[in-house]
Amino acid sequence: MSQLEFADELMARIGPHAGRFHPRAFFFVLAALEHGQQRLPERRHVSGGELAHACRELALEQYGLLARTVLAHWGIATTADIGAIVYALIAAGLLIRQPEGRLEDFEDVYAFSSAFEAEYVWGKYVMGEE
Repeated sequence: MSQLEFADELMARIGPHAGRFHPRAFFFVLAALEHGQQRLPERRHVSGGELAHACRELALEQYGLLARTVLAHWGIATTADIGAIVYALIAAGLLIRQPEGRLEDFEDVYAFSSAFEAEYVWGKYVMGEE
C-alpha cells in the first residue's frame, strides 16, 4: 500500500471521529507512537504519559522552537488533546485500548508552555532568561 493510499484509508476511518483536529494531528500521534516504540528495548503498550512525552520529543526534533505553534495549528494544545486523538484512533479501530488505559492518563502530563519553550535547549534565550 502506498503512503497516499494509507493516508486516504486512515482519514476515511478517522473522519467521523476527527472532531476539531486537523488530519495531520492523527498522523503525527501515530508517528510519535512509533517514535516512542523505537526507543524501547522491545515493543509493548505505552502509557498515556509515555506517549505524551514521545509526542513532545518528536515535535521538538521535527519542528524545534516552532513545535508548539505547529501542534496548535493542528488543534493540539494540551496533553489531553493527545489523549482525545488516541481515543479517536481507538474508536476508528486503528489502535487498541488496553483495559488499564484511561483517557485521564493524558491529562496534565506537562504544560505546553514549559515543555516546548522554557525546557527546550534554546528556550531560555527565547524566553529572555539569558
